[in-house]
Amino acid sequence: MSEKLQLSLPAGKSVPRHIALIMDGNNRWAKKHGKGSLAGHRAGVDSVRSVVQGCAELGVEVLTLFAFSSENWQRPPLEVKGLMELFAFALDREVKKLHKHNIKLHVIGDRSRFSQTLQKKISKAEQMTAENTGLIVNVAANYGGKWDIVEAAKCFAQGCLDGQYTPDQLDADLLGSMISLSDQPAPDLCIRTAGEQRISNFLIWQMAYSEYFFSDLLWPDFDKYALGAAIQSYATRERRFGKTSEQLEADDA
Repeated sequence: MSEKLQLSLPAGKSVPRHIALIMDGNNRWAKKHGKGSLAGHRAGVDSVRSVVQGCAELGVEVLTLFAFSSENWQRPPLEVKGLMELFAFALDREVKKLHKHNIKLHVIGDRSRFSQTLQKKISKAEQMTAENTGLIVNVAANYGGKWDIVEAAKCFAQGCLDGQYTPDQLDADLLGSMISLSDQPAPDLCIRTAGEQRISNFLIWQMAYSEYFFSDLLWPDFDKYALGAAIQSYATRERRFGKTSEQLEADDA
C-alpha cells in the first residue's frame, strides 16, 4: 500500500476541482522496454489506478481521462482490437474497486462504434456507480472535442425544429449546456505526459481557461506523486479569467 499523497500548498491555494489528463507515451514506453505496444497500454492501467487514488486522497472532485480519441481508430487494427479488449477487461476488473471506494464512473464520447458487448459493459459500470458521491472519473472514449461541439450544435438545431428555441437565442451559455460534462466544473488543470505539448482535440470547449502542465514522463511511469508535482505547479499560478491582478486582489479583499 503506497503512502497517502499529501501536499503543502501556498496559503490561499487549493487543489484543482477538476483535472483533465492526456495519457500519452504508452507505445514509447513499450519500445523502450522491448515490448509490444499493448504491453505499454497494460502498464498504463497501473498509472490510472495510482492517479485515481491520488485524486481521491487529495479531494479532487473530478478526473477526466483521455483514453481513446476519435482519431485513434487510424492506429494498426491489431492495436485497436487490443485496446478495445483492454477497455472491456478494465471495466470488468476495476469498476467494483471504484464502487467500493465511492467513486462514480462516467464515459463520454460516441459509443455507437463500439461493439454491443462493450456498450453494455459501459452502461453496467455507470449504473453500478451512479449513486456514488465521491470522486467522479470521466473516461473519454471515441471522443473528440470537435465531435462534442458538433453534437451540441445538432441538439440546438433540433430544438429549433421542435420549437423549443429560436436561432437568435443561441449564446455560449446555452450551447455550453449541451456540451459533454456541462453538469461538472470546467477543468482547472490539464496534464499531458510524454513531453508532447498539444491538446489533440480533447475537451476544446471545456478547457478554454484551463491551466496546462506538460510532463516528460511516459504515461506508464506517471503516478500519483507525479500528479502531486503537477498540482504543486498549478498552485503557483494566478488564474485571472480575463481580469487584471489588481482586480483579483480587490475581489479577494
